[in-house]
Amino acid sequence: MNSNRMVVAQRGVIPPPKHYADSVWFKYILSCCAATTAEMVTYPLDLTKTRLQIQGEKGLNGSCQPQPYRGLASTGVGIIREEGMLRLWQGVTPAVYRHLIYSGTRMVLYEKVRDRLFTTRADGTRPVWQAIVGGILVGGIAQFLASPADLIKVQMQMEGRRRLEGKAPRIHSASEAFVKIYNAGGLRGLWKGCMPNVYRSAFVNLGDLTTYDSVKRYFVNTWALSDNYWTHALSSACSGLIGATMGTPVDVVKTRVMNQPTDDRARGLLYRNSLDCLLKTVHNEGFWALYKGFIPCWLRMGPWSLTFWLTYEQIRNLSGTSAF
Repeated sequence: MNSNRMVVAQRGVIPPPKHYADSVWFKYILSCCAATTAEMVTYPLDLTKTRLQIQGEKGLNGSCQPQPYRGLASTGVGIIREEGMLRLWQGVTPAVYRHLIYSGTRMVLYEKVRDRLFTTRADGTRPVWQAIVGGILVGGIAQFLASPADLIKVQMQMEGRRRLEGKAPRIHSASEAFVKIYNAGGLRGLWKGCMPNVYRSAFVNLGDLTTYDSVKRYFVNTWALSDNYWTHALSSACSGLIGATMGTPVDVVKTRVMNQPTDDRARGLLYRNSLDCLLKTVHNEGFWALYKGFIPCWLRMGPWSLTFWLTYEQIRNLSGTSAF
């Protein structure tokens, strides 16, 4: 009886049982584990990048934020000297929470869209424009869902700087930040700055996920490279550079919109919207202000992509599922 069922399954009448490693829930958990590993390793660079992007910003009275540091190294050393080593991981909890939503959603959705809707050529490659559209849409959707966690992360990252400037702390923990933001602006307040966040993640996802997928397939199918550590490392290096180049300007706008003070209706007091922030930043500080924090952003996205993709691909391999 069992042999008959196997023969029928081989003929396509009854599909063979699906391996757990190919299920959506397993790939979601796997993506979250790989993203958490990458986030813990590279988070200090994200904190440094955020501090650099806030420097030079004009306040409500027209005065500029103090600029105690210049460059990546001096900012990192200054944080350690003035606030302590552990402050380099301030805000990492909501950052991990964000990836439990963002990375799991974007990886699962992109793979589903790619396998079901993308056209596969005879040589195994897929049209770049399909990968671009898929990456942008998936990145935007995933970030919109995870935006509250990103808002809490950005505000926690700036607390150490506020204390050193003699300002009263706004929050002490992720849970306190959540409650305070919700009480001040309701659900709308939790999505403050979500649109520049969505734009940023759409571009970063285009640079990271889409570039990695397209470049890896090009290396494997055109250059006949093996689908191994070296191919994963080369692909992730390309994705990190493209992601940082495309995402840094939007990241600067996102950080400033999220960090600005708000009124009792959760409306920003410095910028009306993302476009207003973009124009004021360029007018007050010049075009290259949009690339403040580019070096730490690039240095973070490179190791982040490398750590994430190596972890993700190897766990998939060990679990018995196919490569991404």
